[in-house]
Amino acid sequence: MGGRERIERAYRRHHEQSRSEGFVFCGPDRAPLFRDWIGGPGLRVLDLGCRDGALADVYLEGNTVVGVDADRAALARAAERGIETLWADLEEPLPFEDGSFDVVVAGEVLEHLRLPERALAEVSRVLRPGGLLVGSVPNCFRLKTRLRFLFGRPPESDPTLLHMFGPAATSRLLEPFDEVEVRCIAGRLVRLSGRLFANDIAFRARKPALGSRPARSPRHGAFRRSRTRVVVLLLAAMTVLFLVFAVLPEELHDWPYNVF
Repeated sequence: MGGRERIERAYRRHHEQSRSEGFVFCGPDRAPLFRDWIGGPGLRVLDLGCRDGALADVYLEGNTVVGVDADRAALARAAERGIETLWADLEEPLPFEDGSFDVVVAGEVLEHLRLPERALAEVSRVLRPGGLLVGSVPNCFRLKTRLRFLFGRPPESDPTLLHMFGPAATSRLLEPFDEVEVRCIAGRLVRLSGRLFANDIAFRARKPALGSRPARSPRHGAFRRSRTRVVVLLLAAMTVLFLVFAVLPEELHDWPYNVF
C-alpha cells in the first residue's frame, strides 16, 4: 500500500466515524459566506479537500469546479454533483498549469497538511494574477479548547489535525497575498470576541497582480485590547456555566453551535 492509499484510508475512517455524508463544518455560516466571496458565473474554481462536494454545491452553479481530495469514495459522490474530480495528495505539487484558476478554495484543509506554507505556494502558482483564495481553518484557540487543555483533555479530538491556528497565525500564513481578510465565524458569542468564541476562521486573499508587491496583512480586529477587557469581565460572571459546557460539550445537541 502506497502513501496516498494510507492517507486515503486514514481520512475515510475518520470521516466515516465522525462526519456524515453531506456534512459541512460550520455550514450555516461558512456556506453562504463562501458563496458570496467566490461569486461567478464563469469562474474556474479549484476546491482543495472537496470531500463529497457538499460545500461546493453553493458555488457550483455557473462556475466550473475542479475538486481534489484523497478519498476516492467521496470524490465519486462529488462527481455526481457535476464536479470535475481528481484523486491527489495535497502534500505534493498540484498537477495544474500556472495561472489556470480564478479561485482556489481551501476549506478546513491547511491544518491537516505538514507544510501549509508550501501548499499555499502551490495555490499561488495555479491562481491567475489577481486570483482569489478563499478558505477556512478551525479556531483551535477558542475558549472551549483552552479550558479542555486546562483540565488535562486534548484541545482537539481530530486525529488528522497537524496544526492549530488562531486568527493571528492565520494572518501570518497569508502574508504573501494581497487584500487579506480574516473573519471569525460560527459561535453565539462571536460578537463579544471572535478570538475566544468563534468555532471557525474564514479568510480570503488575492494573489498579487503582475509587478505588484503583497501588502502586509493587517492585524485582526479581534485583538483589540478594549474588547478583550470587556470579555474578561464578562467571563468572571459566567465561569461556572462555561466550565460545564466545556467539559460536557457532547451533551449539547446543536454541536458545533454550543455557547463557544
